[in-house]
Amino acid sequence: MKAQIRKLLVTLDETHAEGGKPVSPPTRRALAMAVIRNPYAGAYHEQLDELIAIGEELGALLGQRCVQALGIAPSQAHSYGKAAIVGEAGELEHAAAILHPKLGAPLRMAVEKGAALVPSAKKRGGMGTPIDVPLGHKDAAFVRSHFDAIEARITDAPFADEILVAVAVTDSGRPHPRVGGLQANEIVGQDGLR
Repeated sequence: MKAQIRKLLVTLDETHAEGGKPVSPPTRRALAMAVIRNPYAGAYHEQLDELIAIGEELGALLGQRCVQALGIAPSQAHSYGKAAIVGEAGELEHAAAILHPKLGAPLRMAVEKGAALVPSAKKRGGMGTPIDVPLGHKDAAFVRSHFDAIEARITDAPFADEILVAVAVTDSGRPHPRVGGLQANEIVGQDGLR
């Protein structure tokens, strides 16, 4: 199943100063969003295979768009996350079908590796509803410097029969991290935790 995309939006967030102190190099977070038609809107369906396939397609597309926006090689990506907002004629499970079974593998390919689980969020909402896309280090969930989020929102989406799907990728952690925990240079990257 190919996603019926109404809109694609890619943004780049750069932080050059935090707490009155310069951030050098700037921390950067890319956000790619797709607004798609929900093939199951308006009625209950036992199988959600079309949305599972769409999730696989969007994991690759949105992950690659984020890496391109950052202007980095896939191996230089640090963090990732995913989220979806289902329009009012859909179900929360429709977001789960996109985000969980198959979106992760192509996103991991887009950022090269990705041993850690991809943090996720989902909700139902109308046009202009915001959602925070949670972020975590792609290879080691215990790296506290990369616990973050970026807001995703499109003013004219989702319509009742649509789903807004968002993927975020970073090339760094938070600006001036100083709350301890596993450091990025200490990552082993095999179990997804350390």
